[in-house]
Amino acid sequence: MIYYITIFGLMAAAFSTVSFFPQLVKTWKTKSAKDISLGMFSIFSVGVLLWLIYGVLISDLPVIIANTFTFVQAFIILLLKIKYK
Repeated sequence: MIYYITIFGLMAAAFSTVSFFPQLVKTWKTKSAKDISLGMFSIFSVGVLLWLIYGVLISDLPVIIANTFTFVQAFIILLLKIKYK
């Protein structure tokens, strides 16, 4: 039963994480981040980093994987926002 719960968590993590990829690609290609809120993405990135730390502390693989990839994508989007300002 635990195995199915982990698979469910990994699937949720995959969908949540992949949802940021189109924004990252669009920002990279258009070299424009004018419609992205610096404040929102900054706060969001801190929240994701805290979730990642939490996942590590409780040894929860889906939480660790999802928040690692989401943090990387959000951080890159933040860097692009600052670069293309």
